[in-house]
Amino acid sequence: MSDFYDALETRPAAAREAALMAALPGVVAQAQRTTAYAELLAGVDPAQVSSRTALAALPVVRKHELLERQQAARAAGGDPFGGFAAIGWTGLHHPRGARRVFQSPGPIYEPEGEGTDYWRMARALYAAGLRAGDLAHCSFSYHLTPAGSMMESGAHAIGCTTFAGGVGNTELQLQAVAELRPQAYIGTPSFLKILVEKAAEGGTALGSLRKALVSGEAFPPSLRDWLAERGIAAYQCYATADLGLIAYETTARQGLVLDEGVIVEIVRPGTGDPVPEGEVGELVVTTLNPDYPLVRFGTGDLSAVLPGPCPTGRSNGRIKGWMGRADQTAKVRGMFVHPSQVAEVLRRFPEALKARLVVEGEMATDRMTLKVEAATQPDGLAARIADAVRDVTKLRAEVQLLAPGSLPNDGKVIEDARSYQ
Repeated sequence: MSDFYDALETRPAAAREAALMAALPGVVAQAQRTTAYAELLAGVDPAQVSSRTALAALPVVRKHELLERQQAARAAGGDPFGGFAAIGWTGLHHPRGARRVFQSPGPIYEPEGEGTDYWRMARALYAAGLRAGDLAHCSFSYHLTPAGSMMESGAHAIGCTTFAGGVGNTELQLQAVAELRPQAYIGTPSFLKILVEKAAEGGTALGSLRKALVSGEAFPPSLRDWLAERGIAAYQCYATADLGLIAYETTARQGLVLDEGVIVEIVRPGTGDPVPEGEVGELVVTTLNPDYPLVRFGTGDLSAVLPGPCPTGRSNGRIKGWMGRADQTAKVRGMFVHPSQVAEVLRRFPEALKARLVVEGEMATDRMTLKVEAATQPDGLAARIADAVRDVTKLRAEVQLLAPGSLPNDGKVIEDARSYQ
């Protein structure tokens, strides 16, 4: 039996990149048929967007912007998807119908279209060891949010049978695991730990459960090892309700391999500028889904690209996984300071390579220090940068010039180090 879900996972990297770039103009053209992207990408010739350089010139749409557009459209009695979806139902004037609609916190509404494994989750489940004929116990929510449906459709594409456990009802779910004897678990890692602990407390045998795909939470190595000691090989994946599967873990346990149906960039937080390989930044994703054609969608999550291919033989790129949130907005002396403002300051100085704004002090005594890595440090540079900070943020800041490579590689643009006690 193959270790790979399909041949796409092991195709030459150059062939994959060529296929993605060949598909990109069509994705942009489809996006422009939606009312939101018709505005956001006005004047863009889709045929010219056939490289990562051209893609990087397009605006990043972040989740808070999608939410704001949805809220404004709903308030006006318009499209509840904010003009981003190409499918809907009678009254939304879309040529194709949606199969389901889900609600995520915000609330943000997401459409689901027709198709087998619509969210592309089968690839992650297969990498976690699930195979045709397995019974998979799914404890993701089937209510409002799409997680349960996302995972179940992927399991069905493999040929698995699923038990729709949903969330809560721990005792009933534990009883189902004991009596149905599933081979696999799908859900959050914390709930799997709860099930295993409660089974041990009550003397319930969970011997059939040997593999798991977890998501929705951080999955530290300590918990992974704890589960392995109890006979469960658990793997993680990174997916969102907007984009479906983005990346998944393999038996190599070396980062997460990118899904075949997305184009991923890592950009400096607050900007759309790609960072060098290995540098931590915000994960920005373009999906090939024609029903919900999100172009340069900022997830708000931090990650970094790992060098080289996966040791398992999968040839796609890899990311380190979730490394925190990119939204680092801070309120200083009554004014909001955004990562995009720090980026604007940097753009004014070719010598400036990277910066971190550190906010310190206690309530009502805030002070800002902008630490700047500079390739050269001509006289007066710090003072000129300080003037630019005041011009952009309307706040004063001390500027410290540093040698290149001095700042940590953790994706932080604004560090709030104030005491709130």
